[in-house]
Amino acid sequence: MTPDQLRRFCLAFNDAVEDFPFGPDTSVFKVEGRMFALSALDARPLTVNLKCDPEIALRLRAEHPAIVPGRHMNKRHWNTVTVPELPDRLVRELIEDSYDLVVAGLPKAVRLRLDRP
Repeated sequence: MTPDQLRRFCLAFNDAVEDFPFGPDTSVFKVEGRMFALSALDARPLTVNLKCDPEIALRLRAEHPAIVPGRHMNKRHWNTVTVPELPDRLVRELIEDSYDLVVAGLPKAVRLRLDRP
C-alpha cells in the first residue's frame, strides 16, 4: 500500500477528513472530530497508528512483528503498523476496525447517520 492509497482508503469512510493538528508532515484522519488513523505519509518505512481493542492489540503484536504498541499514543488502545511489512488486505482491515471503534463511541444518531450501527 502506497501513501496515496493509504490516504484514499482512510478518506473513503463516511465523514472521514484529513487534518494536520501536529504540523504539515503528519496526516490525522478523523471522523466527527475523533482520530482513527495517524501517519507521516512521507516517512520511510510508511507507518500508521491505528486504534485497536486492547485484547486484539496484544494478539496482533504477538503474531506480527510489524505491529507494535502505538508510538506517542496510549499503548493499550493504539498500534503502530509498518505498512510495507504486512499484506494490504490486513492493513485495510486494521484501518476499518480503527474507524469502527471510533464510530462505536459516537452517539447513536451519529452512528446511524454514518450507516455504522
